[in-house]
Amino acid sequence: MNNKEFISALAKKTGVTVADATANVETLLSTIIARLKDNDQLNISGFGVFEVKMRKEKVLVNPKSGERMLIPPKLVPAFRPSSKLKDKFK
Repeated sequence: MNNKEFISALAKKTGVTVADATANVETLLSTIIARLKDNDQLNISGFGVFEVKMRKEKVLVNPKSGERMLIPPKLVPAFRPSSKLKDKFK
């Protein structure tokens, strides 16, 4: 399912226009992004937790030249599903 299909299904299920459903999805995503930018986690009960994790620095070796490169640590977004969501896929 792509974004357009998702918004159409959401609009049909909730009984709103496609434009309103698009605005709602954009608002939801911008809120999640704003929370993650503030290095805060967002817990959606029964679904999961969106959070920011620190990826450690690592050393990579170029197999062609043998050159070693240091990859610095960085922040990455992560999602941890809730146990209720995990149970639905068992």
